[in-house]
Amino acid sequence: MENPFVYGEVVPAASFVDREDELKRLSADLLAGQKVFLISPRRYGKSSLIGRALASAERAGCLTVETTVSAYSSYLAFLEGYARAVVAAEARWPKAVTWLREQIGQTRPEVRLERESDGSSGVMVSFPAIRTTKDVARLAPEVFALPARLAEVRRRRVVVALDEFQAIGGFNGGSVEEALRAAVQHQRQVGYVFAGSEPTLMEAMLGPRRPFYKAGPVMRLQKIPAEPFAAFIDQKFRKAGFRPETGFGQAVLDLAGHLPYDVQRLAHEAWDDARAGGLRRVGLDHLHATLRRLLAEHAVFFEASWQRLTLGQRAVLRALVLEEGTGLLSGDVRTRHRLGGASSVQAALAALQREDVITRDDDRWVVVDSLMREWIARRTF
Repeated sequence: MENPFVYGEVVPAASFVDREDELKRLSADLLAGQKVFLISPRRYGKSSLIGRALASAERAGCLTVETTVSAYSSYLAFLEGYARAVVAAEARWPKAVTWLREQIGQTRPEVRLERESDGSSGVMVSFPAIRTTKDVARLAPEVFALPARLAEVRRRRVVVALDEFQAIGGFNGGSVEEALRAAVQHQRQVGYVFAGSEPTLMEAMLGPRRPFYKAGPVMRLQKIPAEPFAAFIDQKFRKAGFRPETGFGQAVLDLAGHLPYDVQRLAHEAWDDARAGGLRRVGLDHLHATLRRLLAEHAVFFEASWQRLTLGQRAVLRALVLEEGTGLLSGDVRTRHRLGGASSVQAALAALQREDVITRDDDRWVVVDSLMREWIARRTF
């Protein structure tokens, strides 16, 4: 039987847990042509939610366009990738090529079909005539207008997903935001989801002095409620013929910090270990054995990450784990863990957050990777 728990990729429908309300809201907004901003910490299942929303839009007859902004190293590369994603939404290949050349004729785009490493075919779009910053600035509005033009020519709604949207901040300052906002605000037949996994950057993007201020509804993704998530885990183990002990699913959640990615990872590995061991009953002992194996396998990576930190950052990170992310600026905690002044602790927390080691979870700090949290908690310093 195939492992029912999926991590490291967009989860299929069978492994998608809860999120019914979020999915309904996001799907409805996109079909209505709204420009939605989806803000989520890493490992909360943002990309999987987007995947389900796009699948729903396709079932409703929409054309869908999806690209990850952080995958590109320059503004021009992003525009080429974005144009490629729009062209790929048009299944009629010869007409798609002709259509794109008609839409952006002055820049003479190169469009070709290339064979991917897995044997499939992929669309490649490039703009070899674009060489200067001014050229890129002139090209951008034409590329950003493509979804609306596609909706018009096909007489179908289009839904666009731009994942890791905060990465546009690295492309030519705020001019990208201005050009994109100017284009999308008139596209009533196109729904957009601008999704980001760095909440601080995304929130700043929506501030009153930024182009996307009040551009559309904002969704802030929360953790999946514990009860349905735990029940999902127990149900999948039972369906495979295992007998989970009482509280097994909740134990998976607790050890994985209730982070959807980490929960799926630990459940996946525990399922594999149970099957390999010929077990019929699974409980805490089996779960902790799986966790010890994962910690041993990732120890080299965690050690390397630890060594890259300054001594002050290591002390604050260790204190954060032992104090469960609260009270780090208090005198008692700073004295107990020899952290120094409050300003030094604040600087270390800010640096760890920038490096994506920790993040805020309501009123406390948490380590982004629950395995690293366990590695720190169990390590003898």
